[in-house]
Amino acid sequence: VAGKMGPTIGRMAQRALAASGSDRRVIGVARFSNPAEREKLNDWGIDTIACDLLNEGALAKLPDASHVMFMAGMKFGSTGNEALTWAMNCHLPAMVCRRYQGSTIAAFSTGNVYGLTPLATGGSIETDAANPAGEYAMSCLGRERMFQHFAQSTETPVSILRLNYACELRYGVLVDLAQKVWERSPIDLAMGNFNVIWQADANAMALASFAQAGRPAFMLNIAGPETLSVRCVCQQFGLLMGRDVQFVGTEAPDALLNNGQLGHRLYGYPRVGAEQMMHWIADWIIRGGETLKKPTHFETRSGKF
Repeated sequence: VAGKMGPTIGRMAQRALAASGSDRRVIGVARFSNPAEREKLNDWGIDTIACDLLNEGALAKLPDASHVMFMAGMKFGSTGNEALTWAMNCHLPAMVCRRYQGSTIAAFSTGNVYGLTPLATGGSIETDAANPAGEYAMSCLGRERMFQHFAQSTETPVSILRLNYACELRYGVLVDLAQKVWERSPIDLAMGNFNVIWQADANAMALASFAQAGRPAFMLNIAGPETLSVRCVCQQFGLLMGRDVQFVGTEAPDALLNNGQLGHRLYGYPRVGAEQMMHWIADWIIRGGETLKKPTHFETRSGKF
């Protein structure tokens, strides 16, 4: 619950339960290396438990739960630390599935499992074959396979959420690009296109996916409706922020792209579009708003993170 999306999705779940009059509670689990993060969650009415999930004894002591939102994983720093990456992204999901056998599980994954997709396709859809590049993406496919296996072997309802990419004012692809424009840094065009979805919309789709969790596992892309151009987005940021924009390289004919239409049909169109996000983010950065200082590295084409 202490990651980039965890606090906001926990708060959304807590607010939804309160609004409905439910007596259910939200329990957030993390190592909590930052005590202030835990205090903030507690202030929001979320019960918190400090736990190293790879510790089987500690995992076994966690309270039962009818619904589990699985958000643990390792991406950045995976190159050079491959063993821990596979432990976090494959072994841990199997441990959680055994501990919460019979619970309904929504498990976050990534659009990286599809690999690079030609622009003309409009993005990968849920039935496309996986083609992961690099050990991070391969281990994420392994995570999916663990959840799929336990969905079938233990009759645990599962939804698997291939996210690409969530964004808010403090973090995301649009924030990365806006900061480069503001700082007058050159923009690499090699990964010339991307998808983005407002984080609150991504959170809402993830929570709603509990209703579709099934046996076999239900697969869902979580992505915005537009295929955005890095060049055009940065030019727009330049206009909004009063900056000239520098580009290097040229756009490749493929990119990491998800088609999110299934989620839009099931749960509704995202409420916040890319243009609105850009205006908010440009204003936020100009005014010196806080960022998480965690670049997405979305421009990485090698699969090494």
